[in-house]
Amino acid sequence: MRVIGVCGASGMGKTTLLEGVIAGLRAAGQRVSVIKHAHHRFDIDHPGKDSWRHRQAGAGEVLVANSHRLALMREFAQPQVLDPHVLIAELSPCDWVLVEGFKHEDLPKVEVWRDGVGPAGREPLFLHDPQVVAVITDDPASLPEVPRVPVLDLNEPALLVRHLLASGERYLYHPPHHG
Repeated sequence: MRVIGVCGASGMGKTTLLEGVIAGLRAAGQRVSVIKHAHHRFDIDHPGKDSWRHRQAGAGEVLVANSHRLALMREFAQPQVLDPHVLIAELSPCDWVLVEGFKHEDLPKVEVWRDGVGPAGREPLFLHDPQVVAVITDDPASLPEVPRVPVLDLNEPALLVRHLLASGERYLYHPPHHG
């Protein structure tokens, strides 16, 4: 399994980029999974549905499955610090795991950068994070400094797909040893 993170402020275009990367990897015969960090409360179920009612009644986990898909919802009694390595271990075997968010975790990552999007005065991660392996932007001239890593076009997800496939060994996942 190979793992690459995709990070950047909200509104940068990460989801659109990932749609193109997923499609490109799938077209190359790769099995792809995604882990997305959600910053706000979210729900994938709807009030009144059976699984929602089970969670409201106190079920810690509800697994919904049919012949086409499986969804596992897990409630935490207290807020948890999420560890992407634990989440990766939850996945079925695949060729690539794309991890959106978790920008400060110890994973190789690409940074999506668009000038004027996101919090004012923010610094790009690539300036200080050695785990950033590429910067993806729609305007390289807007970068506050020339990166020491490849700069790819945000509007051409196929470029990132080619980079990933050509450098796949670099992204082989080795789970950390906790203990």
